[in-house]
Amino acid sequence: QTSVIFDIKLKAEFDGSTTIHQFVLPPRSIQPYQIPVAGPASVTSQSPVPCKLYSSSWIVFQPDIIISASEGYLWSLQVKLEPVVNLLLDKGKLMDFLLQRKECKMVILSVCSQMLSEPERGSLSVIATVFDKLNHEYKKYLEAEQSYTLVVEAGLSRSNPLLKRPVRTQAVIDQSDMYTHVLSVFTEKKEAPHKFTIAVLMEYIRSLNQFQIAVQHYLYELVIKTLVQHNLFYMLHQFLQYHVLSDSKPLACLLLSLESIYPPAHQLSLDMLKRLSTANDEIVEVLLSKHQVLAALRFIRGIGGHDSISARKFLDAAKQAEDDMLFYTIFRFFEQRNQRLRGNPSFTPGEHCEEHVTFFKQVFGEQALMKPTTF
Repeated sequence: QTSVIFDIKLKAEFDGSTTIHQFVLPPRSIQPYQIPVAGPASVTSQSPVPCKLYSSSWIVFQPDIIISASEGYLWSLQVKLEPVVNLLLDKGKLMDFLLQRKECKMVILSVCSQMLSEPERGSLSVIATVFDKLNHEYKKYLEAEQSYTLVVEAGLSRSNPLLKRPVRTQAVIDQSDMYTHVLSVFTEKKEAPHKFTIAVLMEYIRSLNQFQIAVQHYLYELVIKTLVQHNLFYMLHQFLQYHVLSDSKPLACLLLSLESIYPPAHQLSLDMLKRLSTANDEIVEVLLSKHQVLAALRFIRGIGGHDSISARKFLDAAKQAEDDMLFYTIFRFFEQRNQRLRGNPSFTPGEHCEEHVTFFKQVFGEQALMKPTTF
């Protein structure tokens, strides 16, 4: 009275003529089933009757249909995935098995959480194997989705009516799933040694990179926050220096917010923004917010954007710095720009710099204003 589960999609031996499958799980009995007692309303309060398992009156249709001729029932057998987790100890084989099942997502995620926690914490090599198996499925789906999109955009879908959008099965565990249900919860528990925690996060990122899947910035942010929690600033510096953590604007902003506890984070953030080359406005804003007005001006001149920048923005920042000579230098720069572009050093009404002109006169005198140069 036992049943044996095989999975013909899993790896098997081939002897040249026959494919030989081993059973996946130890033999187990079908779960006992209670048959409700049928009859008049006055009798239905009786307790259900246990169904006789593995009866000689059963007719079995592979793979999962059982008909009980004597009791007049037809059953469909289903695999309960939760108990499988404790029956199949090899996490790699367990993942292979679960990834073939329809309702597998939450069970897979629970296995991932389990292998990161005591008392069933797995080794890094086992964790890496599981991550790779999940990301292999994830990548297959992304490639199918990308191919479908390209065909649709090329207008070829009309000539191929059989083309269908790839179905996202529960076997596709994406970065959002892992972050929400596993990794963020794992880092919050703080029960694991911090070196192990960092290693797990980096292993998942390594796996994504191996399958050429673009890593979402929130995973990098989780790494940085974990490093900061454990004061591992030297490691953070190394990760950024050697581009283990990919550049992005959200990451640069996170680094900026760390400046109060780790001063070098300010420069690391600026360096990242410069490498992005699409974040020039952000770099200027960061420098101005730190009253590094000359540095912002030098940067904008370096990329050739000084003819179109807002004079008022820079004059506001220079005035807030409460440094008269800095204000004089910035004011003079924009006067010279006006002279070069329009032949007159004065500011136009549209630039809204009247208060700064008034302030300049108060501090340096009206005679300090540039006079228009005539040729």
